[in-house]
Amino acid sequence: MPSTAHIESSSTAPGAPATRRRRKDARPSELLAAGLEIFVDKGFAATRLDDVARRAGVAKGTLYLYFPGKEALFQAVIEDGMVAALLAAEERMATHQGSSADLLHELLLGWWQHIGSTALAGVSKLIISEARNFPEIADYYRERVIGRGRALLRQALERGIDRGEFRPLNVEAAIDVIIAPLLMLAISRSSLRLCGQQVSPEDYLETHFELLLRGLQPAGERA
Repeated sequence: MPSTAHIESSSTAPGAPATRRRRKDARPSELLAAGLEIFVDKGFAATRLDDVARRAGVAKGTLYLYFPGKEALFQAVIEDGMVAALLAAEERMATHQGSSADLLHELLLGWWQHIGSTALAGVSKLIISEARNFPEIADYYRERVIGRGRALLRQALERGIDRGEFRPLNVEAAIDVIIAPLLMLAISRSSLRLCGQQVSPEDYLETHFELLLRGLQPAGERA
């Protein structure tokens, strides 16, 4: 992945709007931010590198200095955003000393803070809608994001079962049940406005966690 070291921008005509100034160079982080916006707005198929460069305020040739093509740019966007968030979650899990319930709660809220509440939430819709036509990006996303996310939840659930905090259950099925509401929340934020006033994402997540925790508790501890 390219370095995000500062690259000096070229001068522009006085009075030119800041968002429209064209520069010879740009920080890779600016190109990634522009790429994420265009991918989420238009989808993978309709995204053009010309549009990304224009959004970042640079020449198309500058974009190619860092990313040889659209697929490489998409992968860099995912690595910089989602994979970085998953790595942070893996590090927190490795040092977690509290209960497995607290760990699971932290994972859910961490997903919201670093992915669900950001522009990255729109990537889920993109993958669902375009996976059939672009299997290579779907395979990449499955390996780098879905696989690692499932591994985090698997580790948290198995930890709770081993410690007697959670009842024995089908872990893989439980992972699907945990993820589905998060996926629906991400999609609803970017595309669905058909159900009138919606509950806040925070209340949604807390309710999801409460129901989940009651289902995970050993039988003797359930009300």
